[in-house]
Amino acid sequence: MRILTIKRRTIIIFLCVLVCLVMIGVYFGLKTTSAQPNIKPTIVIDAGHGGRDGGAVGKTTGVTESLLNLQFALKLKELCENYNFNVVLTRKDMNGLYSAFATNKKKSEMQKRQEIIESANPDVVVSLHMNSFPVSSSRGAQVFYAEGNESGKALGESVQNALHEEIDYAKSVAKVGDFYVLNCTEKAGILVECGFLSNAEEEVLLQDGDYQEKFCYALLYGILTYFSM
Repeated sequence: MRILTIKRRTIIIFLCVLVCLVMIGVYFGLKTTSAQPNIKPTIVIDAGHGGRDGGAVGKTTGVTESLLNLQFALKLKELCENYNFNVVLTRKDMNGLYSAFATNKKKSEMQKRQEIIESANPDVVVSLHMNSFPVSSSRGAQVFYAEGNESGKALGESVQNALHEEIDYAKSVAKVGDFYVLNCTEKAGILVECGFLSNAEEEVLLQDGDYQEKFCYALLYGILTYFSM
């Protein structure tokens, strides 16, 4: 199965990253005996939308973007933890991140996401979303990064390449995107539109557990490739 190919490649990349991290740890261990550095990388996984903001809605099944974002985020979290990442989720359930007393719920929600990112001080940020477009034939995963963020660009290109290689219809080139969750941090951040809920075939595929796992393995492969560079 193709998912096994992704797993093998992911393991190879992980081993390369692990060797690099061990070498860094040995170097700092020689520099000081009073403290050991924390070489466990941190990733913030951001499931977009939530609460009263369901995001895009599937035209065939009625599935909401907020639900799929969370499902993908939880799967990616499990995989990243298996590869020794420290994972921080911005959203762990279907509730929104906005304050119940905020007059501008969207602004409150985005500020909370920024607060979580800043508090985590991550190595990378991955925000997960689902796309929608009036032309129903549009489909395929697209990765965005903030303009001027070179580390975000490198991460975006690495993840987009992995998706293009492993996931049908995924775009071939990462693009600049003007999104708050990317602009609010100088960390290496990407926003991933995992697919189009406006495309009937992709809408069904995005709800399939095996496809979600395959997709998240490709994401992880791209992330590990970024760390290995």
